[in-house]
Amino acid sequence: MTVHQSELQVETAFGLKGKVALVVGGYGAIGTSISQALAVAGATSIVAGRDGERADMLAGRLRDEGWTAEGIGLDACDTADIRKQVASVAQLHGSVDILVNCLGFNKEQKLLEVTEEAFDEVYSRTLRPAMFLSQAVATQQVASGRGGSHIHLLSVRSALGFRGRGYSAFCAAKGGLATLLKQQAIELAQHNITVNGVAPGAVRTHKNDKALEDPETFRRAVADIPIGRLATPADVAGAVHFLASRQARFVTGQILYVDGGLTASA
Repeated sequence: MTVHQSELQVETAFGLKGKVALVVGGYGAIGTSISQALAVAGATSIVAGRDGERADMLAGRLRDEGWTAEGIGLDACDTADIRKQVASVAQLHGSVDILVNCLGFNKEQKLLEVTEEAFDEVYSRTLRPAMFLSQAVATQQVASGRGGSHIHLLSVRSALGFRGRGYSAFCAAKGGLATLLKQQAIELAQHNITVNGVAPGAVRTHKNDKALEDPETFRRAVADIPIGRLATPADVAGAVHFLASRQARFVTGQILYVDGGLTASA
């Protein structure tokens, strides 16, 4: 086998040409990297989120770079809007092959201070959308007969508490999602639909970049990470790309931790 033939095999194995990927929350720091990675792999990347203008802007930048992308407004807290927008994408493209749910929200409060309003908001913006996004996309995938893949972004906090921090609501929501995706995987397997999760540890983004310039802050941030650095959005996108590819077609109900060894050493 020549080097060229080997490269073609890799491209075929991990390429997403002809696939339609709906990336919800697709214009945040991690979502942007995922939207781009799937587009570069050949998919039509549908960048979706509550702010339709931001989704359009990112899609425009991807098109300027030569990839295929669209931006849509989608309010993931509104089940009717989820169904409407997913049906619209499926009607336009034939189906939605890949769903990536990048949603997550935390209102940090210590256990003795958690309010009902804060808990409900974290639930309604984190766990509830995961249920109804998958339901809407799976409905279209079953109807099309093409199968597909669903990938939910979790967090290491779906498996680990966070000492000294107010993460009760967030841990509950992401922990619930960790079990929900397993049930989704079992129910959808007969339709050739896989459901998996990617659980990052701390990710370095523009939001925390300045704070991490301080050596002591950085030291504390990486102290429990065996690899000795924070994840990048590209690290997370790489895991999502794998789970969206045909190489992961027999992987379902699993959670891929992108945490530099944090959970392995906990």
